[in-house]
Order: sequence, then C-alpha cells, then structure tokens
Amino acid sequence: MKNIGILTGGGDCPGLNPAIRGVVYAAEKFGYKCIGIMDGWKGMIEGNTMPIDRERVEYIISQGGTILGTSRTNPYKKENGVRSVIDNFKAMDLYALVAMGGEDTLGVATKLYDEYKLNVVGVPKTMDNDLSATDYTFGFDTAVTRAMDAAKSLIDTGRSHRRVMVLEVMGRHAGWVALFTAISSAADYVCLPEKKIDSNDMLDKIKKAYQRKRFALVVVSEAVEVMQEEKDAINTEEVDQFGHIILKERGMGEKIARFIEKNTGIETRHAVIGHMQRGGEPTLFDRILATRVGIKAAELVRDGDFGKMSALVGNEIKAVPLRDATGELKVVDKNWFDLMDILF
Repeated sequence: MKNIGILTGGGDCPGLNPAIRGVVYAAEKFGYKCIGIMDGWKGMIEGNTMPIDRERVEYIISQGGTILGTSRTNPYKKENGVRSVIDNFKAMDLYALVAMGGEDTLGVATKLYDEYKLNVVGVPKTMDNDLSATDYTFGFDTAVTRAMDAAKSLIDTGRSHRRVMVLEVMGRHAGWVALFTAISSAADYVCLPEKKIDSNDMLDKIKKAYQRKRFALVVVSEAVEVMQEEKDAINTEEVDQFGHIILKERGMGEKIARFIEKNTGIETRHAVIGHMQRGGEPTLFDRILATRVGIKAAELVRDGDFGKMSALVGNEIKAVPLRDATGELKVVDKNWFDLMDILF
C-alpha cells in the first residue's frame, strides 16, 4: 500500500478538517494509506507524524481548526530545512504529499516540485480568499459569516448609544473579508489594503450617514495603510519566516476610530474580531468546498498529476498548476471599486 502524507500549514481556518477527511476517504478508496504530518512543514522537517484513517476522521467535518496542527515554518529559512524535508519524505516512504495552505505553504510545495520533482499536490486554504487560480478558498465563507454576525452586534450597540462603530477584520494583503463583510452587513464605509483611503470622502460619508440615522458602521481590513509611518514601519516591525509583517500590534481599527472621532466630534468605538474568525465550525459552503477539493487532491495523486492544485473554477473542481496559484495574489480590483462607489 502506497503512503500519502497530508500536512496543513500557515494560519488555521475552518474547513481544514473537512479537507483532510476528503483526502482520507478518497485515498483509502483508491488503495492508499494516509499519514498525518504534524504542524505543517515543521513536521516534515522533524519527521513528526500521526496515523489517520477513515475511522479517525469520520466526524471531523464539523470541527474547526486542524487535527494535524499547523505552523508558519518555512523549510527554505531553516538550516538544512529543505534537505530534511526530502530525507523525511523518503524515510516515511511517502509516494506523495498533499499540502494544504495558502500562498506560503503552497509556495514551498511549488518550489519543492520545481526544484526536486517531489510528488506534491496542493489544496488551497485561506480565509483571506487571496489565492489565484481558484474562485474561492474554504475558510473565507466562515470568516465572513463570523464577521457579519459581529457587525450586526456593533450596529445594535451603535444605534443604542448614537455612536460610530469601527470593526477591524483580518486580511493581510487582500481586502476580500472586509469588503464582503461590509456589503453583507450594510456598512457605511469600508477600508481596504488595495485602495488608499480618501480621508475627506470617508469623513463626509460617515457624517452624512450619522446625520440620517444617528449611528454608522465602518469595516476596516487589518493591513490598511492610512499614514506614511505605517509604510515606514515595514523596516522595524517583526516579520515571520515568509517575510510578512506580524500584524498583532498595528491596531488599524483603533487608529481609524480615533481619527474619525477627532475629525467629526462623534463618539466612536472600535472592535477587533481577530482570531475568532479562524475558529469554530465551518459553514455549509466551506464543508462542501473543502470536501470536494480534498477528494480532488487524492484523485491527482492517483493520476500521478503532481505539481497541481485542486481549485474551484465556476462550480467545478479542476486541477491547476501550483505556480499559477502562488505566482500572484488575487486582490480586490477596479470592478469591485466601482461596486463600492455605489454601496458606500
């Protein structure tokens, strides 16, 4: 029986467990045995594994997080990291490796395939929905649903206290979570990383909304830039092994809330939903999507179609080259900006 390794890397998100389940169910049907790699690429470097089979994963479809654990480890930033991955791939007697993750995790998988022809396939996972070559990634629908519920709560308290409420949501380089949250919760303004904030436009629209209904809601992506010092901070802030700024101390929602209150005279409060977006049960959409892309990954292994990723294209799950998914981030573009001009 050939062995298939499965790892989950990067930030956790709802849908990882259903995706693991999809791979295991399909792999066993095709005659393979699955091995769980612990804590993402860290597990491949250190050789940490756990057994997983149909019985172990049967009911994880409703669980958030990942039973395999995860990390932001980058083998290319660790001494002998890549060599350890290659050696452990052989030591585990793996026929193939299924890597589930976003741009960083799949970026490593892409390089391992290109440079070493390692038998890898990818499963796209990111609550930011910023991977190219796939229409949606699992985790996104659940994250926006959580944020939408939080926005509704803020509207209730904003209406009661006659305040402007600012909700900060996740989104490192792409503003999909903020945009979809703002649209679905009838927000009055949204701030995205892709679009420089027009301070006068923002203040004008907030004041008009407040005059009309005595409250307002603003949705802010965590990585939005509002001041030059934010751009300069890239030289001083802590970064992870993939070179991304660790955003835990930036507090963009709080900064924008202070700016609004100072320039409008309206009492303004902010809230950060943060990691609550990452946890909890996946929505129906994410359970189904994750299951489908997991099964497709096992089919790619069965067919020997390596260096590919299972992607949602329209309503079909198709194989696309890993390099197409990781070459360029999918960000909010002009078509959505035009929609924003109508809604906000």
